Amino acid sequence: MNRLLPPKDVALLLGNSLAAIAGPDEITLGMPHLCINGLSETWLLKECGHRHWLMLAAAAGLPAPDFRDPVGRPIYAAFLSVSIRNAAFETAREHARIAFASRLARISGTRFMSLHRIAVAGRPIGEIAMTSTFVRRLHEGSNHHIARIEVPALRQIEIDTEAAQWAAQAMALRSDRWLTHLGLDRCQACVIDRFVVDPCPGLDFNGADFLYFANYQAFVERAEWAFFRPQAPFPTTRARDLVYRGNIDPGERLVVTLLQFVHDREGLRHWYRLQRERDGTRVADAFSFRARTGGG
Repeated sequence: MNRLLPPKDVALLLGNSLAAIAGPDEITLGMPHLCINGLSETWLLKECGHRHWLMLAAAAGLPAPDFRDPVGRPIYAAFLSVSIRNAAFETAREHARIAFASRLARISGTRFMSLHRIAVAGRPIGEIAMTSTFVRRLHEGSNHHIARIEVPALRQIEIDTEAAQWAAQAMALRSDRWLTHLGLDRCQACVIDRFVVDPCPGLDFNGADFLYFANYQAFVERAEWAFFRPQAPFPTTRARDLVYRGNIDPGERLVVTLLQFVHDREGLRHWYRLQRERDGTRVADAFSFRARTGGG
């Protein structure tokens, strides 16, 4: 695949075909869930990631997501990609009720996709699609070397070809098999600017000692602020794709490199690459469409 399909309504692509459906749930929004411009995207990714993890456990018949390999070592669901579409996070306000409708699909022998439709007061404000695979560490204490592993208890879920077709778009980004995406042109990439991040073990790593997937997005927003520093009204995400290729160990730093941007009347589109500072290993790419809103 060389040219990605244009962004579509994820619900239309996946809505009727996913297995292991989780019922809607609601949360009353307060300060932990919000940012200066509505719903916190970082919090939302963490919440959807947790729901993804719980749905995998339920599909495997486990009371808690305590997955183990044949010799009893813990294994984890590592995200390969996260896609946000049709986002209107700026419309969420304090005390509002946010509703989640989440579904899970198996898209290959080792990969799973969850779809989370988000609504406030019955009004859709975004869709999150997340693809993961199970992994284990090859060397204890190192996040540089991991291996995929299959969970036998999840073989009962049939592979969903429709969901797999949609996931192929994210996989094309991850494998560099694309030409244009979100108004960005792969052939026009160049190093425009670099922003160094020193992740804090107590803030940016999760309980499994991995750099938490949701914080990649937070680092991209810090770089956006450093490079563009817009005045209010602050930009909000309309669409974003994060593709993950690796991780780092506590104490290592990341370089967030701006490779391309388009700034026009519609908003700001940009492509960032995240790399380990020590050896330049690419750990993620982020493609975003950010729009200005009417409120500060």
